[in-house]
Amino acid sequence: MKRALAWLRILGAAGILAVLVWQFGSAAFLDGLGRISAAGVLAALGIGFATTLFSAGRWQIVATRLGLRLRLRTAVADYYRALFLNGVLPAGVLGDVHRAVQHGRDAGDVPRGVRAVVLERTAGQVVLIASAVTVVLASPGVVPGAFREVVVVAGVVVVLAAVTALVVGRLLGGRWIHSPSKWRRGFAVTLADVRLGLLTRETWPGVGFLSAATLAGHLALFVVAARVAGVAAPVGQLLPLMVLALLAMGLPLNVGGFGPREGVCAVLFGAAGLGAAQGVTVAVVYGVLTLVASLPGAGVLFVRSVAGALSRESAARTAPHFHVKVRG
Repeated sequence: MKRALAWLRILGAAGILAVLVWQFGSAAFLDGLGRISAAGVLAALGIGFATTLFSAGRWQIVATRLGLRLRLRTAVADYYRALFLNGVLPAGVLGDVHRAVQHGRDAGDVPRGVRAVVLERTAGQVVLIASAVTVVLASPGVVPGAFREVVVVAGVVVVLAAVTALVVGRLLGGRWIHSPSKWRRGFAVTLADVRLGLLTRETWPGVGFLSAATLAGHLALFVVAARVAGVAAPVGQLLPLMVLALLAMGLPLNVGGFGPREGVCAVLFGAAGLGAAQGVTVAVVYGVLTLVASLPGAGVLFVRSVAGALSRESAARTAPHFHVKVRG
């Protein structure tokens, strides 16, 4: 089943990109790449460091509230590695899976380590959805009708889910935490972690601020991509389109972010009078700059792989050797 879903994800992204190539030709994908300069790369690395630091700080807050030790330096390195793996591996989330499981093992609680990463990423998505709903309500003219409905429904679902979690946690959490049913106990523990990790007074201000700062960083990188691609439209006109493009990246039909983002940018830029092909170019350049911004994660992966190999080699050398003397 998991393999089928992975293939569906890849084929869905490939199908979207194939339709865009058929509609606009390969030039829409290749034009912007030739314009990427050293200045664009440096901007991507700088903005990428800021967004990674904000995201890692958010993860540290959530993990600490759940009782897991996590130093900020370690969180930044692990987050960089996860971003790089997300960008180069087909599923687009394997880096986060590795980050969650590895931290859980290091902290001695894999389920809670996984929940910490899920909650940290969920906080970012909630802020993004809230921003998209704000865009739809404040600037309905720049958003096609179908997008308005999808964004509003997503916002309603998030609010209902949050309210339901709070109510159910209040009513049933205390009783189910000691239930003989494994599923009820797991549900109660998860609700308790949601409250501790995101909803307490000690948690939500910091998590909310860092999530908003991370979103601002992603939008800044999108503006850089637009300028690299030759789009001279005012930032105020671009930001609503880019918020919705970032929301589209969360759809489970992408590979490293590519797929729905390009399709949504084509529709939104076309509706805004900026040119559908130009929207595809901006999205592609953003994808490349995002990969550039994650390249320090490749360094983290390499250094840790070498360190692990040297550690294993050292352990093998110092391990006691037993010789059995055979009498003949």
